[in-house]
Amino acid sequence: MTRCIRHALLALCLLFAGDVWAEDFVRLTNLPAIYIETFNQAPIVSKTEYIYATMHYVDEEDNIVRYDSLQIRGRGNSTWWIAKKPYRIKFKEKEKFLGKGYAKARSWTLLANAADKSLMRNAITSLMGEFTTLRFNPAAKFVDFILNGDYCGSYQISDQVEVRPHRVNIAEQDFPLADTSDISGGYLLEVDGFYDGNCFTTSHYAMPIRIHYPDEDEIAPEQNEYIRQHINNFEAALCGDDYTDAERGYRQWVDSTSLADWYICTELSANVDGLWSTYFYKEQNDPRIFWGPLWDFDIAYNNDYRIPATTTKLMTTDGFGQARSWTNRMWTDPWFARLINRRYAELLDAGIADYLYSKIDSMELLLQESQELNYEKWGIDRQMYHEIVLYSSYSQYVADLKTFIAEHSAWLTTAFAALMPDEPETPGEPDEPETPAPFVPDNFYYRLTNARTGKAVDVENANIVQYTSTEGRASQEWQFKTVGDYFQIINRAAGLALNDPTLGEVGPTVNVGTALNVALPDETDFRQLWTMSPIAGSDCYNLINLYTAHAANLSGGAADDYTPIISYTNDGRNTESQNRQWRAEATTEITDSPTTAIAPIEPAEYALAYHPEAHRLHFESATPELLTFEAAVYAADGRKVARFAASEGYDMSHEPRGTYIVVWRVDNQIRHAKLSIQ
Repeated sequence: MTRCIRHALLALCLLFAGDVWAEDFVRLTNLPAIYIETFNQAPIVSKTEYIYATMHYVDEEDNIVRYDSLQIRGRGNSTWWIAKKPYRIKFKEKEKFLGKGYAKARSWTLLANAADKSLMRNAITSLMGEFTTLRFNPAAKFVDFILNGDYCGSYQISDQVEVRPHRVNIAEQDFPLADTSDISGGYLLEVDGFYDGNCFTTSHYAMPIRIHYPDEDEIAPEQNEYIRQHINNFEAALCGDDYTDAERGYRQWVDSTSLADWYICTELSANVDGLWSTYFYKEQNDPRIFWGPLWDFDIAYNNDYRIPATTTKLMTTDGFGQARSWTNRMWTDPWFARLINRRYAELLDAGIADYLYSKIDSMELLLQESQELNYEKWGIDRQMYHEIVLYSSYSQYVADLKTFIAEHSAWLTTAFAALMPDEPETPGEPDEPETPAPFVPDNFYYRLTNARTGKAVDVENANIVQYTSTEGRASQEWQFKTVGDYFQIINRAAGLALNDPTLGEVGPTVNVGTALNVALPDETDFRQLWTMSPIAGSDCYNLINLYTAHAANLSGGAADDYTPIISYTNDGRNTESQNRQWRAEATTEITDSPTTAIAPIEPAEYALAYHPEAHRLHFESATPELLTFEAAVYAADGRKVARFAASEGYDMSHEPRGTYIVVWRVDNQIRHAKLSIQ
C-alpha cells in the first residue's frame, strides 16, 4: 500500500470517526484495525478506572465486528507515562476475541511496544516460550489502533495474565470457600519489584511477592496464609545448609523443567527486568513451583541504555530485580548448573536460534506497512523510554535484533559452562526422573481417566468425551489390541475403535483441534493406531496417534461431563499439561476368544508393484497362495480411497494424479509404501 493511499484512508477514518457507518471503518495497512470511541469522546486518563466505549474490529478480510458496552482504561507501570500508551479493554461478555485456540475472556491488553523499535520483542519472546516446554505463552496479534479518531500506531493484542483456560490454565479455587475446599492451588504469583497489589515479603530474602490469583478482593485469610507459608518454606530450603540435597533442599519445591526453560529464556533474551518481574504459579495438590509465563520483554535483547552491552552479560548478575537472589543461590548448586547447561545445549541443538531468526523475518514482512505508518507518527529516532536509539530505519533495528541473538546465544554457551562445578557429577544423582516403564496391557479392559479431572474417556453418539468415572459402565472400558508397535483401542460397549478423523495436512503441531471419535475397527488404518507414551515421574501417559502425531487432549481442561476429547498439539508441554495426560486402570478381565493371528509372510517373498500402463496396483509373489492379507490405499489428505485383497490388486485408473500411501499388515507388523501417480 503506497504512502498516499494510507494517508487518504487515515484522513477518511479521522473525518468520520464520530459516525458508526460500516464503510467508515477501514484497514489502514495489511493488518487488522481496531477503532475505539469512548462515551462522549472522553479521554482515558486513568490506569485503574474504566470508561465505556464502542469498538469496531476490521479483520484481514475487511469484515467488521462491532462491540458495544466495551470498557477501556490505561495499563502498565512505567509504560503508562510514555506518549504512546498501552491499554486494557474489557468486553461486556467473554469473547473468543482471537479465535480458536485462544482464550475466551473479557479482559485483553493492547500493548503499545513503544520502547521497542522492532515492535516485535514481546511477540518473539512468546514464540520462544512455545519452542520450549513453557505452558502459558501470551498471544500476539498485531493491529493498527485508532482511538476517538486519533491514529495511535501499531499495537499488539495480547492476553491479560490471569488464571483462565488458554491463559494460565491452572485449577480455579472455590469462591466463596467451603469447608471442603482445597486451598492447595492454584495460585498465580509474581516477584514484583513495584510491590503492587496484594503483596508480601518473604522471610529470608525479603522478596516482594504479589498474589495475582486468587484476586485481592476474593482471597480468604487462610489462602493468604497458605501460599505465604509455602513460598517461605521453599525459600528456607533454598538458603538452608542442605540446599543442594535432593531430598532436603529446594529441589523438591521446584519444577525443574519450567525453571530451566524460564531461566534460559530470560538470559537468552537478556531481559533486564526478567528478575524484577517474575511470574510463577502453584498447582492444586502439587508442592512444586512452576515458572512463567514470560511477560514484558520490550526492553530486552540489548535494548536498555541503563545496562548496555548485554551481549556479554548475565541477567542474574547484571539485571534488575530481587529474584536474582534466588537464581544466584541456585547457580552455586551443581545440580542447577548441570541442568541449565544440559538444557541449553538441547535447545541449541533443536535449532532455537534459527527458529527465532525465521520468526523475526516473518514478522518483519508482516509489520512492514504498519511500522511505516507507526513511525510517521512517532518517529523512529525518538526515544520513548529506556530503549537504545541507534538507527534511522526499521530494517536496521530488525537486523540488530537478529545479530544480538546470534552473538548472545553463542556467548551464553561459554558463560553457562564457566559456572559449571569442578567436581564430577555424583553417579546416580537424581537430576531427572528415571525412565518410566512402557505400557504393557494385560488381558483386561481398561478405564482411561484424565489427570486433571479424574473423569473417564467415554463414548457419546460416536464422539469421544469425558464423563464421571462409573464402575461397570461399558462405554468407559477399552481393550488394547497390540498391532506391531502400536495399540488399537476398542470400546467394549460400541465395539468401535478410537479414531483421529483429522483431515488435511497433519503433524505434531499442525491442524490441531478436531474432536476424536470411534470408527469400525481397521488395523491397517493409521488413524486407529496409538502409542501410550509414559511420562517420567508419573503414572500417566500421553496418548499419541500414529497418523496425525497429535496428542489426545481434554478440550480446555473443563471439568464438565461430555467435554470433548480432541486431537491436539504434541510437543514439549506433554509432560506439563494435565489435559494431555491419562491414567489406565484395569477393570474387567477379557474372556472373549482371541483373534486368530495372520500367518507370517517374510518380506522377501512378495513385493508391491504398480504398472502405469495398466494403472494396476498389486502384490507380486512366487508363492501367491501366501497373499492372504488385505491392503488399504490412502490419499495424501488422509482419506481412505480403497481397500483390496493382496491376491487381487486394485485398479487405480479412476484415481486422480497425486501421492498415495499403501498400508498393510503382515506378521503383526504394519508396513506401508508411498505411490506417486503422474
